[in-house]
Amino acid sequence: MRWRSAGVLLVVVACIALAAVGMARGSRVAPGDLRQQVMAAERGFAATMARRDFEAFSAYLSREAVFMHPGAASRGKEAVAQAWRGYFDKPQAPFSWEPDEVEVLASGTLAYSSGPVRDAGGKQIRRFNSVWRLEGPGTWRVVFDRGCDCPR
Repeated sequence: MRWRSAGVLLVVVACIALAAVGMARGSRVAPGDLRQQVMAAERGFAATMARRDFEAFSAYLSREAVFMHPGAASRGKEAVAQAWRGYFDKPQAPFSWEPDEVEVLASGTLAYSSGPVRDAGGKQIRRFNSVWRLEGPGTWRVVFDRGCDCPR
């Protein structure tokens, strides 16, 4: 009798697991929705600079983040955060950015974003290029970032 009870329990657990897998496959997010998620994440990331919220800025960084700058790179969340800390010290943001281009892999796990970087007066001074990684349901974090002097 115990064996039958264990067998029934095993079948029930297997059915639940298969149903969960089927629901997960059926609930994949459409590419346009993923694009909008990344666009919103990038805008939220940029808003941390405007709000002067260094802690919120740091929360958008992957623990493996790499931010490149001429001749070197800051590697890891803490190093990137420390490299950017000075941009948050003054009452006015020294620059701002906004995405105008986002692409997401078909797997929905990595995304690219790019857009203009503007000085405090609103003049475009650079473009940013970032790579985002999905690190949890609906949680996108920056893994790579590099600015360039390229116009578009």
